[in-house]
Amino acid sequence: MANARESTTAKLELELRRGALVLAVLTQLRQAQYGYSLRQALAQRGMTIEEGTLYPLLRRLESQGLLASEWRIEEGPPRRYYRLNDAGEALLAELTASWNSLVGTMAGLLQGDGT
Repeated sequence: MANARESTTAKLELELRRGALVLAVLTQLRQAQYGYSLRQALAQRGMTIEEGTLYPLLRRLESQGLLASEWRIEEGPPRRYYRLNDAGEALLAELTASWNSLVGTMAGLLQGDGT
């Protein structure tokens, strides 16, 4: 019984994280970053993300017209750098407002505030 509950909890926690990943990634792309540096920046702030999740997300956000990317050759191998474009900046602002509203609502719910 405990294993089933732990499995359910893990699945639900994963769903919560998935919903926050896009916003987390967008916050870090106000400045150009390549995949590994982005993973490190997120991990340092407590938001770990696997490569198999991050790179498809970056490609999807770029195909949705929210990111600009360019290949750079600096030290080491060529790297693709991503950053928010104007549409990405606008989406970040909208999602931030939605997130803040949701956090306020959830805080009231979790505290049992009936108002």
